[in-house]
Amino acid sequence: MQFGSHRKKKAGFTIFEVAMAAAVMAMAISTSLLVMGRGFASLDSARCISYASQIMQSEMEKMRLSDWHTVSAVYERHDPTNPTDLGEAVTITSSLYTGAGDLGSRMTLRRFARVVPAHVADGEMIEVTLRITWTTFDRRTITRSYVTYYAKDGLYDYFAA
Repeated sequence: MQFGSHRKKKAGFTIFEVAMAAAVMAMAISTSLLVMGRGFASLDSARCISYASQIMQSEMEKMRLSDWHTVSAVYERHDPTNPTDLGEAVTITSSLYTGAGDLGSRMTLRRFARVVPAHVADGEMIEVTLRITWTTFDRRTITRSYVTYYAKDGLYDYFAA
């Protein structure tokens, strides 16, 4: 009887099996990081769209409380026939939106006004557009607008464009 001719195999993984397991784990981790990054970008966009809506609605309500002379003065400062006229810059009061610390640096709000074509002769109704623009963390520029008609007798309803 010979001892030693019958060797037992050692239990364990080969280097190839370990390399394949590491490659699969690296692929799974990198994919999950990409998905998480895209999810955070979508969350940021949704948050900014919500803040933009709140800011523009707040500006519309301020306008609703203003008289005709104050609102029509916006038209006098804006030339709708000039394509390089960027409209009037509106200051965003960041302290009203405490949840968004970088709001003032990322968002710009502009107000445009023009006389409604049917009222050019009497000048008693103007169209006011609020346009807010911001850059997302993944470097996309997003713009949202609200449009309203303001008559000498008061503000009508507004809608998102």
